[in-house]
Amino acid sequence: MSETTKYLLDEERIPRHWYNIMADLPVPPAPPLHPGTLQPLGPDDLAPLFPMELIMQEVSTEREVPIPEPVRDVFKLWRPSPLMRARRLEKVLGTPAKIYYKYEGVSPAGSHKPNTAVPQAWYNAQAGIKKIATETGAGQWGSSMAFAGALFGIEVTVFQVRVSYDQKPYRRALMETYGAVCHPSPSPLTNSGRAILAKDPNHPGSLGIAISEAVEVAATHDDTKYALGSVLNHVLMHQTIVGQEAMVQMEMAGDDPDVIIGCTGGGSNFAGLSFPFLGQQLRGGKKRRIVAVEPSACPSLTRGKFAYDFGDTAHLTPLTKMHTLGSTFTPPGFHAGGLRYHGMAPLVSHLKELGLIEATAYTQTACFEAGVMFARAEGIVPAPEANHAVKAAIAEALRCKAEGRSEVILFNLSGHGHFDMAAYTNYLSGKLVDQAYDENELAMALSGLPSVPA
Repeated sequence: MSETTKYLLDEERIPRHWYNIMADLPVPPAPPLHPGTLQPLGPDDLAPLFPMELIMQEVSTEREVPIPEPVRDVFKLWRPSPLMRARRLEKVLGTPAKIYYKYEGVSPAGSHKPNTAVPQAWYNAQAGIKKIATETGAGQWGSSMAFAGALFGIEVTVFQVRVSYDQKPYRRALMETYGAVCHPSPSPLTNSGRAILAKDPNHPGSLGIAISEAVEVAATHDDTKYALGSVLNHVLMHQTIVGQEAMVQMEMAGDDPDVIIGCTGGGSNFAGLSFPFLGQQLRGGKKRRIVAVEPSACPSLTRGKFAYDFGDTAHLTPLTKMHTLGSTFTPPGFHAGGLRYHGMAPLVSHLKELGLIEATAYTQTACFEAGVMFARAEGIVPAPEANHAVKAAIAEALRCKAEGRSEVILFNLSGHGHFDMAAYTNYLSGKLVDQAYDENELAMALSGLPSVPA
C-alpha cells in the first residue's frame, strides 16, 4: 500500500485537495477574452457573475487547491463513491478485458454534479450571496444546485432546456422538492428568452439559450450570482475528486487502467475521472488511452471547430477557445439532455488539440442498447448521458476480445437513469429513434463564429 493510499484511508478516503491540471500542461491553453475588447479576461471581469474565491480558482495554476472542511463534511454523505468491476458484463461479452466503473449515481441528486454544486454554493454563501441563477439540460445539474442551495440557505432559480423540461418532469419535481424554482427555457422572463420566443414560440431550447437567461438574471441583479455545472476550469477541477479516489481504489484492486472513458457534453465528469490520471502521465507516469464519448447528434469534439466562441446563444459570456458547433446551434431533442451543448470545455478541447485524448461519437439507440445490456448484467440503469461511456467501454472490451488483449478499462458511470425511464420505455417499445442534426444549420452556426485576431 502506497503512502497515497494510506493518506486517503486515514482521511476517510475523501481527498483534501482538488487537482488542477493547469500546473502540468506542456502548453498553456488560450486565455478567455472579453467580448467587447477581445483582451484577456481579468478577475474583475468575472466579478458580476462569481464570488472571488471561485474566480481565483478559475485562473489558478497551482497543482493542488484545498477543499474546505465544510465541503468535505457534506461529501461524507456519499463519498467516496464506489469503484466496481463489471464481472457479469465481462462474462456476457466474453472479453479478456477487465472492466471497472466509478459509480457517481450514489450522490443525493443521482449524479456527479454535486461534486461541484456543493463547493460553489458554499463559496457563494461565504461571500454573503443569497440567490443563484443557473441553467440545466437533463436536470442533473439543476437538481444538484438545488440540493446544494438548500444546504447553505441560497435561493436557486433554474432555467431548464424546454425539451428536457417536458421530457423529464420528475427531475423538475426533484428541484422543487429541494426548494428551487424551475422555468422552461426559452422563457418570457428575460430579454434573451423573449427574443427567441418572438422568432419561434415553440422553440425546444438549448443549453446555450438557458445559459443566456441565467447569466442575464445574474448580471442584472446585484443580489444574484451565476453558477455553471460544467465547461469552466474550476468546475472541472472540483470533479477531480472522482479520479483521485479512483486512483487509490484501482491500486487497492491491484489493477491499473489502460483505457479511461467518460461521456462528454461540457466535459466535467470526463475531466473529473481522467485529469488526475493524465496529470500523472504528464509528470512521467504511465501512458494511457483516454477516450471522450459524445452523441453523434451533438458532436462538438468530432465535428466542431476549434475556435473562439461564446458559451451562450445571446452572446453575454466571455469568448473561450474550444471545440464548438457554433453558439446559435440547436441540437435535436435526443434524451441525453446533459450532452446537448454546442461547445466543449476549453481545457478538454486543448487536450484534444495536443493529442492527449481521443474522441468518438455514437447514436442514441446504440447507447441505449448498451445501457440495457449493462443494466441486465450489472443491475444499475445508467442515465442516458452515461450510456455513451457504457457503449464505448463495451466497444473497447470487444476490441480486446478480437485482439486477444487483457487490457484494463475504467469508465465513469456518471449517474443513474431512474428519472429517465420514459426514454427507456420508448427504446424498449421501438419508439426511440436516432436524431440527426441539420448540416445546413451547423454550417450556418459555424459561419457565424466571432472574428478574433490571431
